[in-house]
Amino acid sequence: MTSPADLFGSPLKVAVVTFGIAAVLTALIVPLVRRLGLRYGLIDTPDPRKQHAVPMVRLGGVGMVVGFSLALAITWSLGGFGSLAPAKDELIWTTLAGALCFFVIGLADDLFALPPLPRLAGQVAVAMAVWSQGVRIGGIDLPLGLFGAPGSALVLPDGLSLLATVIWLVGITNAINWIDGLDGLAAGVGGIAAIGLLSVSFSLQQSAAGLLAAALAGACFGFLRHNFNPARIFMGDGGSYFLGFALAAISIVGPAKGLTTVSLLFPLLILSLPLADMSAVIMGRLSEGHSPFYPDRRHLHHRLLRAGFSHRRTVVLIYAFTQWLAALALVVADVEMRFLWLAIATAVLIGALVRSRQKRLVAGVSERPCSGDADG
Repeated sequence: MTSPADLFGSPLKVAVVTFGIAAVLTALIVPLVRRLGLRYGLIDTPDPRKQHAVPMVRLGGVGMVVGFSLALAITWSLGGFGSLAPAKDELIWTTLAGALCFFVIGLADDLFALPPLPRLAGQVAVAMAVWSQGVRIGGIDLPLGLFGAPGSALVLPDGLSLLATVIWLVGITNAINWIDGLDGLAAGVGGIAAIGLLSVSFSLQQSAAGLLAAALAGACFGFLRHNFNPARIFMGDGGSYFLGFALAAISIVGPAKGLTTVSLLFPLLILSLPLADMSAVIMGRLSEGHSPFYPDRRHLHHRLLRAGFSHRRTVVLIYAFTQWLAALALVVADVEMRFLWLAIATAVLIGALVRSRQKRLVAGVSERPCSGDADG
């Protein structure tokens, strides 16, 4: 069978095709999901904590999962994954199964409003199951001359490996879920992060993980077509759980495989914004004596809105920071033309900051009451 690598010249071109297939399929499927959601009343009603003012279908994650899965199935059927070793083949299927299980947990919450602890218990159980099947953080490469000879590795005992893996998978999943508070925010950040993982995976010769990341990025941007402000559909917890777990698992089977001291930086850099936001929110809630799941408006996007930035400008600013962090990860990974990408990302970030400041100042002036002729 002629593989896509033979047809298109390189595995990277196969990834581009996979990205395109996922984006097109997701963009076509999501409107169908929206119509079904409206027909059966599967909507998210507004409340004081939420930004939308009208009921919104929150099952967009269904379209993302279907688009992602079909794109991978097409690439797989054409031989795009090549001849993987049995162990690597198992990791790919385990990642897909885990992502679908996390999606089901989130979908159940969308439909039945599950309490936080059962959701967390389900996530931990699935994370433990995928760890038992090989998707795991197994060891840490030690720096030169530290605790042994150069190049030595510290292999984590099973208990520590399980703990690290569960924290990684569940933590990133919930970080993505928690930033899903504005139209297009989680989808855009997830898509940018997936492209970062795609680039790093291919630079480390992890093409299978790169194809997973390509399909995930395509699903995110295909969904973003219907989710950017003003959104017509939400991804829901099903979509955000699926997206978060997929990003976390791909980073384990790809860039962070084995969790070396250097490769660990790649996914941490790419996903540092949602992780930092989640950590700050948890610390703030605990400091006030609340549960980590206590609902409030202390997320980064809430703070930017209160600072006077518009809905769209807040989302674009977070996009700009995310793509800059992804470019920084490319520099650490020693990717070809890495400094060019970082320069472009820096220019985009500076441009977004300057433009946002200008828009904010203009909005402030337009809202300021006139006083010169107030007394006639």
